[in-house]
This record gives sequence, C-alpha cells and structure tokens, in this order.
Amino acid sequence: MQIEPLTLWLAQTNAWIVAPDGPGGECVLVDAPPEPGPILDRLRDLDLRLVALLSTHGHVDHVGGVTSVVKAQDHPVPVHIHREDEHMLLDPVGSSGMLGRYLEGLDVSPPEVIEGLDDGAVVAGAGMRFTALHTPGHTRGSVCLRLEAEGAPPLLFSGDHLFAGSIGRTDLPGGSFDELMASMKEKILPLDDELLVLPGHGPTTTVGQERRTNPFLAQLA
Repeated sequence: MQIEPLTLWLAQTNAWIVAPDGPGGECVLVDAPPEPGPILDRLRDLDLRLVALLSTHGHVDHVGGVTSVVKAQDHPVPVHIHREDEHMLLDPVGSSGMLGRYLEGLDVSPPEVIEGLDDGAVVAGAGMRFTALHTPGHTRGSVCLRLEAEGAPPLLFSGDHLFAGSIGRTDLPGGSFDELMASMKEKILPLDDELLVLPGHGPTTTVGQERRTNPFLAQLA
C-alpha cells in the first residue's frame, strides 16, 4: 500500500494519492487542490492509473484542480462529492469569493462524471473500499472517508473536519460549529483510538491522540 500526500497551493492542502499495489498499478486521489501539475507529474512518475477522485468537501483549495486532473487521463474518471457541496465543484470561481482570481488559467469546467457521496456510501476502486461519513460543520457536504483495503490497517481521510490538535473552521458559508461538534461526537469519537487520521491540512494523527489532546474533542468527553 502506497499512500502519498502532496501538499499544494496557497492553503498547503494535502492531496492524497492512494495506490494499493504501488507504482504501475491503479490509484485513487483524495482531493485535488488548484495546483494540478505536481499531481499529474507524480501520477506519471509512478505510472499510476487514476480510477476515482474523492472530494472531502467543495472548498476551492480541495476541488480547484479536479477537472484538470481528470481531463488529463485517457479514460473517464468519476469524481465523488456530497450533493450538498456539488455546487462548489460545478462553479469553483463563483463559490470561492476573492480566491476565484487565483484560478485563472485552470480548467474550471464541470468534470464529465460526478457521483454522489452520501453518508454510508461505499466507493470501490483499485481494490479498495472507501466509506463516506457525512460530517457537516465545515461545509454542509463535508465528509470523512474511511479506507479499508486487504492487508492494510484502516485509515480515515478527515478533510477539513479534524486536524492534529484542531478542527476545521466554521465561519465560512455553510459552516456551523454546533453541526461540526455534533458530527464529531456521532461519527468520529466512536472510532478506534488506533485509527490513523490523514487530514486535509497538516500532519497525520490518530483518533486516540486527538481524543486525549485535542481541546475541541475534550469538550465532548
């Protein structure tokens, strides 16, 4: 199992390449910031065939490069996003305020294949299964993605819901601190302490580490 983050763009967003068989095989991409060049270069370097792109939410620093990435492939690649955030994927310029000016030169047309990512939905690709946990609060359509693959420990891609030592901001349109904390209590706290958390920004952590040290999670204890 090869899991590799590329930290990109102004917001230092983590784009995660997940390739169960390593170089020369199939892969899934979690999030695509508006800096597609390094993603495409890395896919070529590793000779990886992208079979799905999963978006943890619709903010431009996570979806601005989606269309450029999928259109560069020689086959259709489905893009999965929760329906509550699909409008941001369809119009990344109009939905990103002043950040929209930084998208000049990128292909921001809608991707060809868009599929939903409802709570409990399972996306299968490259021999892996990603289960969506709908965790509204950062945006209405924010999801965390639990990965299960044969021979590998389970992982959680947390997007901008949970970070090492912090949580996602809730002061942007569609954000709600109360909803985020309710999502955390219902969907994240019941998970095993050993579960590795791979966030949309910053370093990896575990559910147990955050349960013990994250001041926001301490409020839910």
